[in-house]
Amino acid sequence: MIRKYLAAGIAALMLATAPLAAFDTQASAAFVLDEKTGTVLLSKNADVPLPPASMSKLMTLYIAFEAVRDGRLSLDEALPVSAHANSFGGSTLFLRTGERVSVEELLRGIIVLSGNDACVVIAEALSPDGTEAGFAAMMTQRAQQMGMTNSTFKNSSGWPAEGHVMSVRDLTLLAQRIIEDFPDFYQMFAETEFLFDEAESSNRFNRNPLLTLGIGADGLKTGHTQEAGYGLVGSAKQGDRRVIFTITGLDAASTRAREAESIVNWAFRQFAEQTVTRAGDVIAQADVWMGARETVGLMADQDLTILLPNTPGREVTAEVAYTGPIEAPIAEGRQLAELIIRPDDLPEHRIPLYAAHAVPASGFVARMISVSQVLLGRMQAEDAM
Repeated sequence: MIRKYLAAGIAALMLATAPLAAFDTQASAAFVLDEKTGTVLLSKNADVPLPPASMSKLMTLYIAFEAVRDGRLSLDEALPVSAHANSFGGSTLFLRTGERVSVEELLRGIIVLSGNDACVVIAEALSPDGTEAGFAAMMTQRAQQMGMTNSTFKNSSGWPAEGHVMSVRDLTLLAQRIIEDFPDFYQMFAETEFLFDEAESSNRFNRNPLLTLGIGADGLKTGHTQEAGYGLVGSAKQGDRRVIFTITGLDAASTRAREAESIVNWAFRQFAEQTVTRAGDVIAQADVWMGARETVGLMADQDLTILLPNTPGREVTAEVAYTGPIEAPIAEGRQLAELIIRPDDLPEHRIPLYAAHAVPASGFVARMISVSQVLLGRMQAEDAM
């Protein structure tokens, strides 16, 4: 039995594409993901743990969303503001010690206004020991469970602290989880204003520079500290496609805004979805050993749509790999092979292929003839040596 490779007979796979120049980001770290296909479009220092600034508030929000979903918090529940929550500067809701604020207002205050004080109120309510430090430990543990292996939290707000770090891949994964796990809450991220305190009416605008540009942006969170620079976890949807990304380490808010807009435009204009095969379509034939048929059709069990560069140029081809010839009997639907697609500058795709039909074993006489032919072939090869 040997590993065999076949050209895949799919016209749709002969896609005209050209080598794509990688996006030349000014960010010190960046990660761009096409949500539907899971294709990573850009990865720069993606797994380096870095200070996330306010972007780490997304983890506080995710845990709060879980608590509301599970009934441990309710949106109309009023939580008390502690002296510790009132001690923070930076972006705040200007909460006062001793007042009580509803969970819904706190969530909007974190999402739209990036309130450090609102984060602490939520943290102290959900912490296993009633402290922000206890909540931060819970954040780290939950992040590890979610596969965010380069994230460690020291507080709930992203306030500068030694060892408080996240990677841009982790931040993008977290954004994806918020979008997919909590679609109702996610709508809040597109709000451009939230007026919490009439006395602080100037403090009502969302800092996300993409929301008003008409490019499909609907989230998620900006961040800035002197150590972290300017960063953004963003997402935009155009048609059926959604792009999620994180950039950090930029030198100014204006640079962040230009970079984020450029990434969204690049991701949607330079890539397009292509359906390369439909469920049940036979795309290749594999050799069969001692079967009633000499070959078996290979098919995918579901429609396959992938993301490919959207520029003219050379072709992207595919191949089928299997170990064969495959001995009969072969049951319909049995996994037999892999379809391998290798686009330029993008990760390869490996898709399992299955038997399109059953192939019973051949009868006794036919099997003996097959064995005899193999033995005769071996003898002739030895004589020729």
